[in-house]
Amino acid sequence: MPKSDPCNADIPTGFIPVSEPAEIETIARLAREIWTEHYTPIIGTEQVEYMLDRFQSVEAIRQQVNAGFIYMLMPDEAGYFAYEKKPDHLFLSKIYVHKNFRGRGLARKAVDWIAATEQPQTIRLTVNRHNEKSLTAYQKLGFKKAGELVADIGNGYVMDDFVMEKRKDF
Repeated sequence: MPKSDPCNADIPTGFIPVSEPAEIETIARLAREIWTEHYTPIIGTEQVEYMLDRFQSVEAIRQQVNAGFIYMLMPDEAGYFAYEKKPDHLFLSKIYVHKNFRGRGLARKAVDWIAATEQPQTIRLTVNRHNEKSLTAYQKLGFKKAGELVADIGNGYVMDDFVMEKRKDF
């Protein structure tokens, strides 16, 4: 797929299912770029490195794909998202857009695509309670706070999150 000009606001919605080793490597590389830039000010370098190794390394992504997570690469490597179908909802595990592509509606296109493709009654996600930009973005997409979750992820780190959900009014 040819790269488009990062200044072009009209990015297609042709999301690419991720399953091949090269695609998984692309996701891991994007994760490192996006997480380092976005999450270091929120949770610090050490926790970012730990979480990348544990959740977004090539091996971790491969295991998640094998366990049934659906990873999708955005066109032009603008970002990626991943979700898991649960019995009573769809869990949007990851949705990350590279800083060069933010503000172009890609998160909305991803959520709309998931809603149209999977037709869930509820989409649920977790977001760090101090991640103000993402909280605002999710609220603009129609997600509402539905709870809180503090999860021990090992090595002395916790994920201190809000649970947000969007019900089938999309």
